Formats: sequence, C-alpha cells, structure tokens
Amino acid sequence: MIDLNDYFYFVHVVEKEGFSAAARVLGIPKSRLSRHVSNLEARLDVKLIQRTSRQFKITEYGQLFYNHAKAMMDEMAMAEAAISTKKDTISGRIIMSCSVGVSQFAIQELVVKFLCENPKIELIQQVTNQPVDLVSSGIDLAIRGHTEPLPDSSVVQRYLTTVSWQLFASPDYVKELGMPNDPDELENVKSLNVGWQPSASHWVLRNEQGLEKKVVHGNVYSSDDMSSLKKVAVKGLGIVNLPSYTCRDELEDGSLVHVLPNWVTGRAQLSLLSPSRHGQSPAVQMFKEYLLKNIEEYVAV
Repeated sequence: MIDLNDYFYFVHVVEKEGFSAAARVLGIPKSRLSRHVSNLEARLDVKLIQRTSRQFKITEYGQLFYNHAKAMMDEMAMAEAAISTKKDTISGRIIMSCSVGVSQFAIQELVVKFLCENPKIELIQQVTNQPVDLVSSGIDLAIRGHTEPLPDSSVVQRYLTTVSWQLFASPDYVKELGMPNDPDELENVKSLNVGWQPSASHWVLRNEQGLEKKVVHGNVYSSDDMSSLKKVAVKGLGIVNLPSYTCRDELEDGSLVHVLPNWVTGRAQLSLLSPSRHGQSPAVQMFKEYLLKNIEEYVAV
C-alpha cells in the first residue's frame, strides 16, 4: 500500500542531503524520517540511500525514484493550488481540551502544521490534567488518555491510538545501576513518576509473552509535568516511567535509554471526545478528521 508520507519525506531527505538537515527544516525527529525511508526501501526491496555516520549518498535506484517522486509531489502541490483558488478558505473558532503531556508531546507539531495550513481558523487550547465537562465548558473537542472505558456516555468517543508506557533512564544511571535484564533487578531503584498525589510504590511490568512482574521502587520525584520528569531523568536521578512517545527525541540523541525495552508498565488509549456528532462547524470537523488521520504517526516511536 502506497504511503504518500514516505514519498514526501524521502524527497526532502534527498534535497536537504541528509536526515538531520531535513529533520531541522521540517521540524520533526530524525527517527521519523528514517522510519519512512526504511519503510519505502522495504516495500520497494531496494536500497535508495547509502547512509553511514560520515556519509550520505543516494543510490542509482534512489536517484531514479527521486525523479518520479519529485514530479509527483510537484503535481500534488499544483492540484491543491488549483482547488484553493476555487473555494474560500475555511474559517472559524475551535475550542479544544487536552492534558499537559498530550499538548507538549503528542499534538504540538500537528497543531502548528494545521494552523499553518488553515490561517483563517482560530484554535483555543485548554491544557489541563483535570477532568473537564465538555458541554458546560463549551469545549468542541477533547483528547483524553485512559486505561479503562470512559464513563461519560453523553459524549461521542472516537479511538485515536494506543500508547505504551515504559521505563527510561540516563546512560550514566544505567551504567551505575547495571543494565537490568529482568524486572526483578529493579527492586528499590530510584523512580520518577507522573502525578503529584501519593502514588503506588510499585510498577507492574508485562512482556509480550504475557508474563507479569511487580517491582517495588523508591519514589524520588513525582510531577504532572512530563517535561520536568524527563529533565530529572536525564540528570541521572532515577528511572522515569512515561509514555514512550514522550521520550522519542531523548532516545534519538542518547540522553535517555530504554530500561527493559521488551517490557511495558502499562498501555493507555487516546480518545477524541466531542459533545455531539451534529451541529459542529466545518472548522471543528476538519480539525477532528485531521487528528484522526495523523496523530498515530506523531506518537509512534
């Protein structure tokens, strides 16, 4: 199945002569570009780019594919430009709600891209980790993470994606601790956890084989701010338990590493909530479909 994102990112990597340069221009993690190009190479069963730590070189197959992919991207741009001249740009106000973590790490890039593509739309974003009544607060859309079914049946719920929670630590802390091979080796480690209220003193880890192990830990720092938790983890003060996508950049630059990468501490579902299927403005409907279509890619690791 053709993924046009693969084509788009491949063209940018070739034109910027490298993954790092393309990532900076596009404002996305280098790992995402690499994943799309790898998917493309696997589907075509050829090597398009020879890449090492010192060299970037497009192959003969890569040059041939680039010529066609570039032409296709240009045609797509012309097609959109032709349509945009025939219709008015959608305008309107959208009021949305989401948690701090979702705002900072899951939809930040999506929001910027959406607003750039729709300059006449006004987006008001309420960021809170507390439950919000959509109807009384006048919220058009809300993104909520949950491990159990949401109780409010009065709102429309749409599945967005599933997120894995895992353990991360700085290379220095892992070196000091010794890289664990089993959850049993994490007993009484220093832990960093989401939530300011008194929390459980243990993690429950599960692997793909369905094996489950309980690990008692010593809590060092708890916060609703995942960004602060990551910074404390990077400083080597303990093992942090976070959604995997929030640590994507730190994994890429090496400031954090996976601890027991084959184990998860939990899985949460992201859902998109709205008060009603009817009476929504074109702007709200457009943003809803935009999130449903794109968010999974932005939380992939």
